[in-house]
Amino acid sequence: MFIPTVHGILRRWRHPYARCVPGGWLGLVDTPIAYAAVTHEMGSGETHAEWRAFGLFYHDDRGLIKTDNRPTAARSLDLQPIDIGTYGGHFIAAVPGPGGTFDLLGWGALQTGRWGTLTQRSAAGSAELGFQPHIAASVRPWIRGGYFIPVVTGTPRTIRTARFLRCCQPARLRSFSVFNEMNNRDLFAELILRPSKNLVLRTDVHGLWLADSHDLWYTGGGAFQPWTFGFSGRPSNGSTGLANLYDMSADYKFTHGVTLGLYFGYAQGREVIEKSIRQQ
Repeated sequence: MFIPTVHGILRRWRHPYARCVPGGWLGLVDTPIAYAAVTHEMGSGETHAEWRAFGLFYHDDRGLIKTDNRPTAARSLDLQPIDIGTYGGHFIAAVPGPGGTFDLLGWGALQTGRWGTLTQRSAAGSAELGFQPHIAASVRPWIRGGYFIPVVTGTPRTIRTARFLRCCQPARLRSFSVFNEMNNRDLFAELILRPSKNLVLRTDVHGLWLADSHDLWYTGGGAFQPWTFGFSGRPSNGSTGLANLYDMSADYKFTHGVTLGLYFGYAQGREVIEKSIRQQ
């Protein structure tokens, strides 16, 4: 029987860190979002799967200078709002196989709307595959890998294409802030170990490239105070190689709602970062 789950939200997004810090009040960010989705779980025997279709609308009318690859003069004249719709879905599944359980994930989304005076037309997709072998039961290993890519289309001067906007993306607290998902291709491999139900160990290797050498190297987590745009960008200088990222983390859950996390990351800069440093 087909019994989908429908859910949605309409709220005015206030960044969780736009509160009070030593030195004064930062102010609240008032950027409305609307989200709706339909989800359906499937399964047969030990095989489990789920699909979801979603839509999200994001509005930002703070009247700030936007971060993109246009000349400064053009950006300074464009204080029009951002209105972007994101439409997509995912499919995830866990399938038993010889020697262990395979899992897969596919995710994709399209974006349309207005980036100030520009037309927003962008897309992104991600594919991931994992395997949990029936060996080393004391640590329950989980091996995963995947690839994330924004799709570049259109005319760069009139259509904002490569920078797939992650709406309401919080700042990265426990991973390296050398990149976000705007104009970035990410190829990764991951090993997860679970020695106990309370302890999870993880190590990742990421190869990072810019999707478009004519665009910027973007960092930042999005709107977090009324007078700061929330994303920054540096020129690519015609290159796409960004960095090799190596990181590891450990999470220990003491009780429900109380977890200790440790993180270490090392980024080996490539052409984009090397050229950016030489220009300073």
